[in-house]
Amino acid sequence: MTTIAIRVKPGASRTAVGGSHPGPYGPAVVVAVGARPVEGQATEAALRALADAIGVRPSALRLKAGATSRDKLVELADPPDDLQDRVAELLAGRR
Repeated sequence: MTTIAIRVKPGASRTAVGGSHPGPYGPAVVVAVGARPVEGQATEAALRALADAIGVRPSALRLKAGATSRDKLVELADPPDDLQDRVAELLAGRR
């Protein structure tokens, strides 16, 4: 299992994944979603957007920490070999 730190920005005008935020779990990938932070809607949208950005199935991601916070820690089962490169590109805002 591998973990990825993300920073969710709910209520955005469009969904976007990329950029870095210094979060409590280390450098976090910024995930902007249009969903509101109500009943986990923004979290679910963020997990789907992250899965799409790194090229994995949404079911491979699981929220490990931060259910009610903008800063979240996501666990990835069976990560691809080049996951660190993909995440580095997102942190640099190149995707």
